[in-house]
Amino acid sequence: MSSSTRKLDAEILGRTTNFEYSEHWIGYAILILRVVMGWTLFQGGITKLVTYLDANPENNWTAAGYLANAIPQANPARELFISMAGSPLIDILNMWGLTLTGLGLILGALVRWNAFWGALMMLFYWLSSLQGGLLAGLPLAHGWVVDDHIVYAALLFGLGAIGAGRIVGVDEYLEETSIVQSNPWLRYLLG
Repeated sequence: MSSSTRKLDAEILGRTTNFEYSEHWIGYAILILRVVMGWTLFQGGITKLVTYLDANPENNWTAAGYLANAIPQANPARELFISMAGSPLIDILNMWGLTLTGLGLILGALVRWNAFWGALMMLFYWLSSLQGGLLAGLPLAHGWVVDDHIVYAALLFGLGAIGAGRIVGVDEYLEETSIVQSNPWLRYLLG
């Protein structure tokens, strides 16, 4: 940022002081956010997947108990979630979705693709935790409207929007390949 741009910004904001930042440190912050969010998702998925893939089917993780018994009575989508209980597809999508989305974020691979699906999962988790509908103020266990799932969804949206995979990630290298160069639409999945 040039000094004239900073001066103009300061004038527009009605301030006489300048705020300076370092792209170097912003890069580290984005990398840390991407890896930490990736680890959160990966850990949630891999723990489910390991129990599902062990030799003892009695230990298999399933979302059925949560979907059938833990959705609040006043949740506007309660019947939808109850209808999903016991579906092997829901279990597989949840386990593999968390695991692969988290791994992709950790590696910085297909970050926009992974951020989109991760945010969508978080919105489903948020919807399942609602304790009432719009007329009740979209209450959650510890407040209204915003909980950790919304924070995660917003963080994932931000990581995808800024192209966090380009910062010490696989996407930085993938964008230079001839496949991506000749198919620019692939950049919508990378970054």
